[in-house]
Amino acid sequence: MNISAPFIRRPVATLLLSLAILLLGWVSFGLLSVAPLPKMDFPAIVVNATLPGASPQVMASSVATPLERSLGSIAGISEMTSRSSQGSTQIVILFDLERNVDAAAREVQAAINAARNLLPSGMRSMPTYKKFNPSQAPIMVLSLTSPLLDKSQLYDVASTVLAQKLAQVQGVGQIQIGGSSLPAVRVELQPRLLDQYGIALDEVRNAIVQANVDRPKGAVEDASRHWQIQANDQLEKAADYQPLIIRYQNNAAVRLSDVATVRDSVENRYNSGFYNDNDSVLLVINRQPGANIIETIEDIRAELPALQAVIPSSVQLEVAMDRSPVIRATLHEAERTLLIAVALVILVVFAFLGRWRAALIPALAVPVSLVGTFAVMYLLDFSLNNLSLMALIIATGLVVDDAIVVLENISRHIEAGEKPMAAAFKGAQEVGFTLLSMNLSLVAVFLSILFMGGIVGSLFREFSLTLTVAILISMLVSLTLTPMLCARWLKAEETERKPGRLQRFGTRLQERVLAGYARSLDWALRHSRLTLCSLLATIAFNVFLFIEVPKTFMPQQDTGQLIGFIRGDDGLSFQVMQPKMEIYRRGLLADPAVHSVAGFIGGSGGINNAFLVVRLKPIGERGVSAQDVIDRLRDSVPKVPGGRLMLMPDQDLQFGGRQGRSSENEYVLLASNLDDLREWLPKVRDALAKLPELTDIDANEGEGAQQISLQIDRATAQRLGVDMAMITSVLNNAFSQRQISTIYDSLNQYSVVMEIDPTFAEYPEALDQIQVISADGARVPLSSFARWERSLEEDRVNHQGQFAAESVGYSLAEDVTQEQANAAIGKAVAELNLPTEMQGILGGTGGQFEKAAKGQPGMILMALLVVYIVLGILYESYIHPLTILSTLPSAGVGALLAIILSGGEFSLISLLGLFLLIGVVKKNAILMIDLALELERHDQLSPQESIRRACLLRFRPIIMTTLAAMLGALPLLLGMSEGAEMRQPLGLTIVGGLILSQLLTLYTTPVVYLYLDRLRHRVNRWRGVRSDAALDTPV
Repeated sequence: MNISAPFIRRPVATLLLSLAILLLGWVSFGLLSVAPLPKMDFPAIVVNATLPGASPQVMASSVATPLERSLGSIAGISEMTSRSSQGSTQIVILFDLERNVDAAAREVQAAINAARNLLPSGMRSMPTYKKFNPSQAPIMVLSLTSPLLDKSQLYDVASTVLAQKLAQVQGVGQIQIGGSSLPAVRVELQPRLLDQYGIALDEVRNAIVQANVDRPKGAVEDASRHWQIQANDQLEKAADYQPLIIRYQNNAAVRLSDVATVRDSVENRYNSGFYNDNDSVLLVINRQPGANIIETIEDIRAELPALQAVIPSSVQLEVAMDRSPVIRATLHEAERTLLIAVALVILVVFAFLGRWRAALIPALAVPVSLVGTFAVMYLLDFSLNNLSLMALIIATGLVVDDAIVVLENISRHIEAGEKPMAAAFKGAQEVGFTLLSMNLSLVAVFLSILFMGGIVGSLFREFSLTLTVAILISMLVSLTLTPMLCARWLKAEETERKPGRLQRFGTRLQERVLAGYARSLDWALRHSRLTLCSLLATIAFNVFLFIEVPKTFMPQQDTGQLIGFIRGDDGLSFQVMQPKMEIYRRGLLADPAVHSVAGFIGGSGGINNAFLVVRLKPIGERGVSAQDVIDRLRDSVPKVPGGRLMLMPDQDLQFGGRQGRSSENEYVLLASNLDDLREWLPKVRDALAKLPELTDIDANEGEGAQQISLQIDRATAQRLGVDMAMITSVLNNAFSQRQISTIYDSLNQYSVVMEIDPTFAEYPEALDQIQVISADGARVPLSSFARWERSLEEDRVNHQGQFAAESVGYSLAEDVTQEQANAAIGKAVAELNLPTEMQGILGGTGGQFEKAAKGQPGMILMALLVVYIVLGILYESYIHPLTILSTLPSAGVGALLAIILSGGEFSLISLLGLFLLIGVVKKNAILMIDLALELERHDQLSPQESIRRACLLRFRPIIMTTLAAMLGALPLLLGMSEGAEMRQPLGLTIVGGLILSQLLTLYTTPVVYLYLDRLRHRVNRWRGVRSDAALDTPV
C-alpha cells in the first residue's frame, strides 16, 4: 500500500491541506502565552497567623503546633514547613503534583476551623490562607517615593489605591507590599505619669476601645420622611484621641494626652524599604498561574500613567524590576537560533543534492511541520518558553530528516533515469515503512520522558510533547507534501539544466567519500571481531564516563537579577541594622554591572534581616555572567561586622517551601526535641563551613536573640491577688505594639496601637516600673513578685513535617558540582555521628538533585526498553531491534566525552540530550537495516551482500540526516546571548554524541547485523525452523 499515492495525484488538495496546517499554526502562535519555563503550578497553600507581641516560642507552641496537627491530617501533603517569629507564624503546605489545589484549599479551611478552640484566645483574627506557587519569582516590582509624604502614607497609597487597581489587571496574581506599614494612631504611654495618676494600662485600653466604635444606630422616620442616624462615635486622627477622658480624679478630668503621647504614625515601626538611594515602598507583583508574563507586564505598564494620575502628584511611581526584557531577549535569541537552524539544514540538502529546487522542498516541509506544531501546543495549553522553543530547534534537525529520506530516495531514482512522477510513487512507497519505524520509535523515546514523574516529569512534559507533535506532523508532511513536490518540481531541474560547476564538484566529492567508505567498510567486515570489540568497549566506556562525569541538577540561569539577604547577628535591633544595610546598598550600587537595587528590612523576615533585589544590566553591557558578578561583589563590597551579605542568582524555577532561605541549597536537621536540635546545629554548621566545596554558609541559628526572662513567684503573686492572665495582659499592653482598636475608613481599615513610650522601653530596667492591678484594685509592682534576667533565645522557630527543624544554607564554591557538594556534605555529617532520634536531609536544589539522580539510569533503561518494544512490534523480530539499539553506546560516549572535555556538567538538560540521541542515532541503523532486509527478501542477496549494499545506498541520506541534526543543534551550542546557559548543554550533548556515533555506527551496525543474523540462524536450527529471510521468521 502506497500512502503517498493519493496525495501525489491530487496536488491542489495536498497544498491546501498544508496551507491549512500553516494557517492554524500561525493563528495559534499569536495566542500562545509566553513564559521563561513551562507551567509549573505546584499545588501549594500558605497559612498565616498573627498574635502581636508573642515570642517565637509562644507562636510555635500555641499557634503553629495546633495548626500543624490539624493540617497534617489532610491527604496528599508532600511537605509542610512553618516559620514562627515575633508575633507571626507562617505555614507552607506543598501538595502532590496530582492534587487539586482548590479541593485542598477547602480542606485547609476545614482544618483551620477544627483547630479554632486550640488557638490562643487573644488572637484578633483567625488564621488566613491563600494559594501560591513557590516555584515562580515575581514578574515586576514597583517603587513608590515622595519628597513630601512619609512612608506610612506611601504604604497607604500602595495598599488602598494601587494594589486594588493592579489586582484588576488581567494576569496579575498576588501583590505584596513592603517597606513600611499602614498609618496608625500610636498611643505611647508614660509610666511615670500613669503611676502619678494611679491609672492602669488596662484602664487606658478600655477607655480607648469604648471611645472608638462604629456600630449601627438605626433610623428615625415619620409618615413621610426617613432619617438615618449618624454620630461622631469614631475617632480617626491622633488629635481626636488626645482629649479623650480616661477618668475623673479630684474633680478634674485626666485626659489621654496627660499620660501619653498620641501621634499619627505607622502600625509597625520595625519596617523600612528603599529603591536605589531613596526610601521607598515596594509593590511586589506575581502573576496568576498560566498567565502570559509578557502580556501581563505590558498591561501593567499601560496602566501606569492612569495610576500615576490618581495618586498624589508628589508620589513618584517607578518600575524597580521588570522580568520581561530578559524573557524577551531570551525568547528572541531562541527564535533567532531556530531560524539559523532551519537555514543550516536547508544548506545541507543543497550541498548534497546540488539543486536549489531540491533544497527548497524541505525548506517548505520544515515550516509546515514546525508552524503546525503551534496549533497543537495551543490546544494543549502550552506556552512559548525556553524548553518548548528548544524542542522546536531540535525538531528542525529531526523533521527535516523525514523530508531528506523521501527526497533523497526519489532523487536517486530520478538520477537513475526514471521519470519524476514514477520516481515519486516508487520512492515514497519504498521508504514508507522506514519513516513509520523511524518516527514511531522516536516518539516512543520522547513519550518515555513523561514517565519521569514528579517535578522533573512536569518540567519536561511540554518539551516531550512538543517534539512528539512536531515529529508526527513531519511524518504526515513527508508522506504527503514532499513526494507531491518532488513529482512536480524536480523534473524541470532535470530536463532544462545541466549540472553546474558547484554541483559537479559536490558530486565528485560525494563519489570519492563513498568510495573511501566502501573500502573502509570492507575492511571492517573482514575484521568483524575487532569491530565488535570496539562496540563492546564503548559500552563499558559509557558506564565509566557516566560515573565520572560531573553532575548537577539544572544549569544555573542568568536571569539578569540577583537575590540578596543581609543576616544580622541575633539580637541586633532594627536601628542598628539600618546603617549596615545602607553600607551594603552603596557597595552594590557601586558595581558597574548593577543597574538598580531595591529591598526592605524588617516585616515578616525579622527586624535583623533584609531582603534585596539586585537588577543587573543586560548581559551585552556587563559582559560577565551573574555568577561572575556575585564573585566580584564578594570581594568588592565592604564586610560589615554583625551583618552578612549573601547573594544568589535569581532562578525561574525554585524548589522547596521554606520561606526566607538565603540560598538555593540547604541541609535540614529534624528532631522532636528543640534543645537537642540547637545543640547539634552549630556542630553541623561548623563541619560544613570547613568544606572547600561550599561557600556562603548561613545557619538558621546564632548565639541566640537577646531575651528578658521573667521568673515569677507564683505563690507571692497569688497572695497579692495577681494571676498569670493579669501579668500577661499588662506586659502585652506595654511592650507588644498592641492593636487595641480599629478605625474604619471608606477605603481601608487602620489600627490604634498602644505601648509604653519607646524611649522608656529601651532598657530592661523598665520592667521594674510596671505595675499590675490586683483583684482588689491595689497597684502591685511587677518587681514585688517577679525578677528578670537576661538570656539568649532563638528569634525564630522552624518546623518541618511537625518536627522541630533548623537548616544550614550554603552555595557551591567555584567549579564545584552539585554531586560533589552532596557527597562532601554526606561524608562530613556522617563523621559527626548524629543521634538516632535526629534526621538530616538535603533540601532545596541539592535535595531535588538527589531524587533526580537516583532515577536517571532507570529512566534511560526505560527509554531503551520502550524503543525495543516498539521496534520489535514493527519488525516482528526480537533480533533486529538489538541491531538498531547497538548504535547508541557510541553516541553516549561522544556526549559524555564532550561534556567532560568542555569542562561542563551533566544536568537534566544533558539527560534530555541523551534521550534525543537515542531517537536520532537509531535512525541511521533503521535506514540500513530496513533496506538490507528488503534486499534479502526481494533480491535474494546474502546477509553480507545485502547489508553492504544497504550501507552504500543509504550512506548519502545517513550523512545528510546526521549533518542536519548536528547543524540544527549547533546554534544551541554556539549561542552566547540571553538564555544560552540553558541551551548550550543540550547542543553540546547532541553534537558530541552525533560526531562519534557517525564515525562508529557506519561500521559497527553492519557487523552487529551479521553477528545477530548468524545467531538467528543458529536459534532457528536449534528450534528446527527454516530461517530463510523470505519467510520473515520472527526471531
